[in-house]
Amino acid sequence: MATPVAPRRATGFRYVAGVPVDPRQVVEAYWAAADARDWEAFAALVAADVVYEVPQTRERVRGREAYRRFNAEYPGDWSVTVERVIGAGSEAVSWTRFEVGGEVMTGLCFFVLDDDGLIAHLSDFWPEPYDPPPGREHLVERW
Repeated sequence: MATPVAPRRATGFRYVAGVPVDPRQVVEAYWAAADARDWEAFAALVAADVVYEVPQTRERVRGREAYRRFNAEYPGDWSVTVERVIGAGSEAVSWTRFEVGGEVMTGLCFFVLDDDGLIAHLSDFWPEPYDPPPGREHLVERW
């Protein structure tokens, strides 16, 4: 009689209750819930003790309800479009386009998932466009 072989696990995924959790799918669901203003679904994707940080402004928000409110109460009629999500293991990063009041901003957000597959930590960066230094015109193409 053959000895049973334990199932192999795919690499690059976290497992919760034996089911693989793809951090890319978690982050895509997070942004979809935010853009839809589905704050119940949004909150369900983050850990109770989530920490959100914006290093450029030195803002920090702690806890699921505070973070839900921080997003739900963001002023203006805004939308977010996901340009790209990359993830493996317990981490992911997203590149987004955020539009509010006719202004378009680029966002880069780094995510860490906890052992339950929930978002436990976010570091959000909002780089500003700028003109390049002179003298490189012959080396680059501008768009």
